[in-house]
Amino acid sequence: MTNHHARRPQARRTGAAEIATLLPAPAEWDVPGERHLHHKERLMRQIDRDHSRTSARTDSGGRASRRLLRPAVMAPVAALAVGAAILTSVTITGGGPSTAGPSRHPAAGESAGTGSALLVQVSRAALENDEVAVRDDQFTYRRATVREADLTSGKAVVGPLRTVESWASQKQGPQRRLGVVRTDGETLPVNAELGDDGTPPGLGRPTYRWLATLPADPDELLAYLEAKTPKTAEVKGQGHDQAAFEQIGSIINQVVPPRTAAALYQAAARIPGVEEAPRAHDAIGRRGVGIAREDAASGTRTEWVFDKDGLTLLGTRSYLVKNTAYGKKGTLLSSTAELQHAVVDTPGQAPVSRRDS
Repeated sequence: MTNHHARRPQARRTGAAEIATLLPAPAEWDVPGERHLHHKERLMRQIDRDHSRTSARTDSGGRASRRLLRPAVMAPVAALAVGAAILTSVTITGGGPSTAGPSRHPAAGESAGTGSALLVQVSRAALENDEVAVRDDQFTYRRATVREADLTSGKAVVGPLRTVESWASQKQGPQRRLGVVRTDGETLPVNAELGDDGTPPGLGRPTYRWLATLPADPDELLAYLEAKTPKTAEVKGQGHDQAAFEQIGSIINQVVPPRTAAALYQAAARIPGVEEAPRAHDAIGRRGVGIAREDAASGTRTEWVFDKDGLTLLGTRSYLVKNTAYGKKGTLLSSTAELQHAVVDTPGQAPVSRRDS
C-alpha cells in the first residue's frame, strides 16, 4: 500500500520559492462558503445497488430509475466518458450556443493566460513526485470531502458536506465491475454502463497503467484530449476549450504517474483563458493558490486549488457567473477537498497510513 504523494524533500522547498515570485499574498476570503462548488454534473454515472434499502424511484414514464452517483464520487473510478451524451448530459445555458470557431492554442513558450506560469510551476512540482508501483490486481484509493448541487429538479439545490471513499479497479481489458464507492454509510458497487459489455482502460476508466501511456509532450497530449472531446459540447452550451479543461480536471484528482501529471498541467497551461485565482479555497476551507477558467458559453467558473508550499492539488470548486435556468449568478454547483490517495490490495480496504494528502 503506497501513498502517491511521496515527494523528494527538495521539491517542496523549490515549489514554495518559485510560487512566491508568481503570486501576490492571498487575500482574505469574502465570498459565501456555498460558492466552493465544482460543477461536474455532466459526468453522472449509473451504479447498481446489490442490496438497496429503499425501493426504486419511478420516473414520469413509469420506468424504475437507477440511483445516479455524482461525479465528485465517481471521478477516480470513471473520470470522463468519451461521448457527447456523457459530456453534455447536463448543460447550463443562459443564451444560444457558442458560434466561435476552434481556438488556436499557444505553441510551447507562448502564454495562454495569466495562469500559465503557475501551471508550469505546478507541473514541475508534480514531476518531483515518486513513481508508484501499481499491479493490475490492485485498486487506487481516494478519500475526499465533497459538496454538490442537485440539479434534478431543474434548480441547483446544494447538499451538505460529506466524505466519500472510492476504490478503482486497475485490471486490464474491459471490465463490468469498475470498483467500489463508500458514502453516507453505504458501500456501493460501481458497474459499467447498462448494455455495456465492459469498460476498457481509457478516459472512461483511466487506470494507472493507461495514464502512463499518454503522450509526455503537452502539445501532443492536448491534441489527443481535444480529439476525444465531443465537438457537440459547443452546441450544447459549453465551449470546446472549457470541455478540454474539465477533462483534464477530471483526471488530476486521482493517482496519476508523475510524468503524466506534469504533462497534463502543461497542457492545461496552453488552453486560452486560464488565470490565477489567489482567493481559492477547497470544500473544507483550506486556502491555497488557484487556477481558474471562466466559460462564457455555459456561464460557469471552474477553479483548481493547490497547496501554497508543495503545489499538490487540494481540491476544486465551481459556481455560476451569470444567471441561468439552474440559478442566479453566484449559485454554487460543487466543490471537493482531496484528503488521501493510495494504492491498496482489495476494495473496501483503507490504507495503513491515514495521513491526509
